[in-house]
Amino acid sequence: MLALAICEDESWFAADLKKKAESFLIREGLDASIRIYTSGEELLEQHQRMDIILMDVKLPGKSGMDIAQKLRAFGERCQIIFITAWPEYVFQAFDMDAVHYLLKPVSCEKLNAALDKAIKRISCGDEKTYLLTNGGSMRRIFLRDILYCEVYDHRLFIHTMTEKYETNGTLDSLEKKMDGRFFHCHRSYLVNLDYVTDKEEGYAVMAGGGRVLISRRKQQEFTKRLLQACRMGGLRL
Repeated sequence: MLALAICEDESWFAADLKKKAESFLIREGLDASIRIYTSGEELLEQHQRMDIILMDVKLPGKSGMDIAQKLRAFGERCQIIFITAWPEYVFQAFDMDAVHYLLKPVSCEKLNAALDKAIKRISCGDEKTYLLTNGGSMRRIFLRDILYCEVYDHRLFIHTMTEKYETNGTLDSLEKKMDGRFFHCHRSYLVNLDYVTDKEEGYAVMAGGGRVLISRRKQQEFTKRLLQACRMGGLRL
């Protein structure tokens, strides 16, 4: 049975989310319990393991971002979907490894897509990793944490939201170790489509504000792949 929490202080909105979530779960034939919490502290105090949390950003007491940070610090890998009226916290949501960031009011379609992605993460674990070597050191990086990979000055760099790793190898060899969320958009860049927030002429805009080159011959294919990622429930406003 899935355990789903709604952390929302507006009772009418929490009830509406619960109704929409229940409808989705029934349609998908999934057995789940849904609990409503009016603050992040109440959620933490219950010490209940949750699979999915629908989290408001603005809450009484600690913010939803603070609560998510505490959950991650405790080693919780629950799937967090932020639901808020405040668009400016979207980049922080990526740092919390959020499944989605939805702006109020929330339609059934958008909530269903977010819940579907969260459940897919749970079912496959989304624990795929890449073993990065540099000299005598080795480190495992979750693929879900990689924003993009870059070749610069004959060196290979892997960018996450918080770190930049340097390693040996080529982008072609690295691409073979990635999965379908990654796209080789330029001879110097391999991009994680889940973290693309916008597309400009010749560039992909990444979560955190970075910009990645898209070669002219890859423009059409990139747009197609990005639309596919959106339909599959990638993190989008």
